[in-house]
Amino acid sequence: MLRSLYRFADVLREQSRQHSLNPDQALGARGEDLAHRFLQRSGIVVVARNFRMASGAGEIDLIGWERDSLVFVEVKSRQTDDYGAPDRAIGQEKQSSLMRAAREYARHAGVPWEKVRFDVVTVVFSKPPAIRHFRDAFSGKMKVR
Repeated sequence: MLRSLYRFADVLREQSRQHSLNPDQALGARGEDLAHRFLQRSGIVVVARNFRMASGAGEIDLIGWERDSLVFVEVKSRQTDDYGAPDRAIGQEKQSSLMRAAREYARHAGVPWEKVRFDVVTVVFSKPPAIRHFRDAFSGKMKVR
């Protein structure tokens, strides 16, 4: 039942996006949809999507809770991994931008920085899509799920 509701929501979202997104944006949106469901199945409660700072200078793809940790998730999607894994596209500048946006969100939510974690989810649109979840991706002690 829930699976069919998610599929229906994806169809509606995809139809509305087709009229307003370029192909790369549409691929990214599809990847975020898959990542969202993947994270929910793994126990993370997603509470926000595409959070933008008030200044507009930074966006976080997904935000969720796992137990007492506020999890900020960057989603990277690719048609193939022919040119390397999608997570390789996250450089120092992107990490800094994510951290600035996360600080703003955590401050407004009243969450101490010690309770914050950064994850990365990669989606490669093979058949079936390959989804990898990198927990604690920016700490140096990253774990893959």
